[in-house]
Amino acid sequence: MDKLPAQMTVVAISKPGGPEVLVPEQRSVPQPGPDEILVKVEAAGVNRPDVAQRSGAYPPPPGASDLPGLEISGEVVAVGSNAKRHKVGDKVMSLVAGGGYAQYCIAQDAQAMSVPPALSMKEAGALPETLMTVWHNVFERGGLKAGETLLIHGGSSGIGTLAIQLAKAFGAKVFVTVGSQDKCDACLKLGADRAINYKTEDFVAVVKEETNKEGVNLILDMVAGDYVDRNYDAAAVDGRIVQIATLNGPKVSVNIAKVMVKRLTHTGSTLRPRSNADKAAMVAAIEEKVMPLLREGRIKPVMDSTFPLEKAADAHRRMETSAHIGKIVLQA
Repeated sequence: MDKLPAQMTVVAISKPGGPEVLVPEQRSVPQPGPDEILVKVEAAGVNRPDVAQRSGAYPPPPGASDLPGLEISGEVVAVGSNAKRHKVGDKVMSLVAGGGYAQYCIAQDAQAMSVPPALSMKEAGALPETLMTVWHNVFERGGLKAGETLLIHGGSSGIGTLAIQLAKAFGAKVFVTVGSQDKCDACLKLGADRAINYKTEDFVAVVKEETNKEGVNLILDMVAGDYVDRNYDAAAVDGRIVQIATLNGPKVSVNIAKVMVKRLTHTGSTLRPRSNADKAAMVAAIEEKVMPLLREGRIKPVMDSTFPLEKAADAHRRMETSAHIGKIVLQA
């Protein structure tokens, strides 16, 4: 730690509010604990939970940094006494519980992954939180198998674009909902079998038509609200719905008889509050199942735009337009 600066630039949340409350400030460079590493950040992904935290709706879990930012890439510059997976000088990408909007960030050694040569550091910074969300919810919780059908709401988002690629790589048929023709085209280019413009088409009707009226086996939903009951209509018998966000609101009215008649499973998860052991287990599964695809360049994040760290407010404005296709990142 002797060669590291004492101070660093971070972007903090001055008070709950709009993008303008994201302000650069100076803070002390943190020191890693026994099971942690310190990363000099090159890129940090911008995600919807960052926006929710900024607005006051998603406080960090106990013990986590109050700074936003849930995924980073960069160089390891210090390691804790128990850190065995990574050493100083390694290029890593990692999920973090907070603190990514900074020049230096603490990560759990067990949650950091080596950056494959096929990825740029900007791409690596856009990947960990998104990849872990997709892997856990689509494959571990949702149980997607080869030959099954998957409906992804928000197909052009960072999560959606990665979910398309992973689901296709593992042999599924993929439908997506998006809000414009440009987004339809982008999803089809990634391999989606059918892109549904929800502004001009009814996704339930399209899914029924595309599946001989059977419905889809799995639905990945970040919308909630009135989509929930419609998801039950679009799901096949024994279908699964996995909830990962509630952009249209968490409180819903549903016909529970549909769940009973079709024997549906509706589950969901959030990543940030999970234990370090849970997250390390996800990383281990990803390194076994997904890392070969990343190393071969068969899967990579779709990049929308890049902003300097100090312009994090502009990055949030971009996200809140919902015009982006793929990931928005900050460069430290």
